[in-house]
Amino acid sequence: MEGGVGFGLGAILKSQIKLDKGMVAEGNFDGYEVLRIDEMPTVEVHIVKSAESPAGVGEPGVPPIGPAVASAMFQATGKRIRMLPFARPENI
Repeated sequence: MEGGVGFGLGAILKSQIKLDKGMVAEGNFDGYEVLRIDEMPTVEVHIVKSAESPAGVGEPGVPPIGPAVASAMFQATGKRIRMLPFARPENI
């Protein structure tokens, strides 16, 4: 779950492939921004007992993180963000 939250945050806040004349501008991973460990918030995971069979728990943290952060940013600023990544200049 923690990794899924980190992956989701990186994707919505920073990660972006840029194109230049139809070609990918980044030549390697050093040009592709991801969430750094010092940017990762504390994540608390609580396991709830269930009679159901075990299932995957890593991926469920990814989909809701974007809407949750977008909602929090709207509550804080009154501005809706509709373009990814959120760190784009037009979103700030």
